[in-house]
Amino acid sequence: MKRLEVDFGEIQKAMEDVVRDTFDYFLDLETGEVMTFSEEIVREMKARLYDDEYDEIADDIEYIEFDEEPEIPDWMTDEMEMVLEILLDDSGRYIRIPERGSYVAYQSINDFIGTVEDPLLKEELSSALNGKGAFRKFKDVLVEFPRERKLWHGYNAKAMKKESIEWLKSLGLEAAPQHRTL
Repeated sequence: MKRLEVDFGEIQKAMEDVVRDTFDYFLDLETGEVMTFSEEIVREMKARLYDDEYDEIADDIEYIEFDEEPEIPDWMTDEMEMVLEILLDDSGRYIRIPERGSYVAYQSINDFIGTVEDPLLKEELSSALNGKGAFRKFKDVLVEFPRERKLWHGYNAKAMKKESIEWLKSLGLEAAPQHRTL
């Protein structure tokens, strides 16, 4: 099993972004780096690579002349090039970091509620999980309880680290915490 140093906090952030309407996340399986890209750029690059309709339009256009060359910021050009490198990668170096499943998140919340000692708070947190918007309601309840909120964040970080390790293990990788250099 290949050993890979990773930033568990960055993987957690990526996995907990379940909507993926602003950013998408990839892991470099050689360096352990988590790469964050604008979802808009990822979508555009995929469209250019995989859309037959785009290919047909591109084939019809022999030459485009702009009245004025559009200025693309360096960061955007760099990001577009990196996204293309990832999308065209055949070596398996890059992998998209999956979203955390709602069932797994829900189970972590239920497990945490089982650790809460205050019976009234335990009941309030359990009630928050009923119906639509359970995750939001759960977090809203914790706003009024800073100690338990802090305990939840620690509990969730440990659960996410375990999930990250299992995910990486499924890829044939042994995860190790990344050593930071200042």
